Amino acid sequence: MSDDREFGLVVFGATGFAGRLVAEYLAGHAPTGVRIGLAGRSARKLAEVQAGLSGPASGWPLVAADATDPASLAALARRTRVVATTVGPYRRHGLALVEACARAGTHYADLTGETLFVRDSIDRCQDLAAGSGARIVHSCGFDSIPSDLGVLSLHEAARADGAGELEDATLVVTAMRGGLSGGTLASGIGQWDEMRASAQARRLVEDPYALSPDRAAEPNLGDEADLQWPRHEPELGLWAGPFVMAGFNTRVVRRSNALQDWAYGRRFRYREVTGFRGPAAPLLAAGLAAGLKASMASMAFPPARAALSRVLPKPGDGPGEHARQAGYFRMRIHARTASGTRYLARVQAQGDPGYAATAVMLGESALCLALDGDSLPTRAGVLTPATAMGAELAARLRSAGQTLTAERAAS
Repeated sequence: MSDDREFGLVVFGATGFAGRLVAEYLAGHAPTGVRIGLAGRSARKLAEVQAGLSGPASGWPLVAADATDPASLAALARRTRVVATTVGPYRRHGLALVEACARAGTHYADLTGETLFVRDSIDRCQDLAAGSGARIVHSCGFDSIPSDLGVLSLHEAARADGAGELEDATLVVTAMRGGLSGGTLASGIGQWDEMRASAQARRLVEDPYALSPDRAAEPNLGDEADLQWPRHEPELGLWAGPFVMAGFNTRVVRRSNALQDWAYGRRFRYREVTGFRGPAAPLLAAGLAAGLKASMASMAFPPARAALSRVLPKPGDGPGEHARQAGYFRMRIHARTASGTRYLARVQAQGDPGYAATAVMLGESALCLALDGDSLPTRAGVLTPATAMGAELAARLRSAGQTLTAERAAS
């Protein structure tokens, strides 16, 4: 990629709630000399965002670009080394920008948690991006960096010990506090509606290897369906309930394994759950499962959906600063290798997972793509955080205050 491009990175969607948070994070943490631009549809709103930034960031250039105007997206992609986009739902608004970046050899990072969108991106842009040298990196936020880098760290720890391939890994959400993102909700509703209307879309989303680069080469390990109902887990010493993001995160992790020639293991099984301990654990796990089922059912009933739409957050909405800073997430990934050795990864961060923590993740992903190219894996195409940036991004997130560790578990 040419070094004479006008920008090192551009935040597209900087006038939206998530985009503003990413711009604010970069204003406080981007190294001096990184050329950053703010892009969006409205020059007036971009100027408002710019005016709210301090120091050199208050003079960052503004770029007019519209998700519905492919020519403006192509022009944007040609001007920058990296685009970090928060403009979703991505299935509706995102593919034209992916194509523009893939053609221009421009690295790309987003926050999508939409299986159908990522599958489209792979099918339409993998060869384009591989040919141009672009790294197209989806899911650079709470979807799915904790899962993807957490499992990568376990693989690297086991490999360093000579303990063999990973055979089984379970991510357990042990604690989480945060608001529901309006953008994430809109993306989920859109994909759910498409699944209701199309049996093909439903089969794809439900396929545990939906994002594989070579579906026929994937192993047949029996039932790998995501947990739907409460279950006691004696080995983990807890009751498990469903984790709402498992249906996407697990596909990303499996894609990472395949893109690395199944380095984690050809018989690697991966799942994600919410963990509960204590006397009330069975009831809490059952309540979570029932609540998720009821929420999905309500979306199919027009009066219930209309009522919910009046109280649920809209795209572009988000919690205040105090609520964002008070949020957090804590995860543990329990793994076993083929030799029977057990490992434990800890992934956690302060800040609302979908807003404050995600702004750090996307901001550092964009900086990693813009500045660390010589240290990144030599891959191009439609990638995952683990396969595009791996250890370099993990180191950046640790330096930013997030926790990501992996070690042999105590026997």
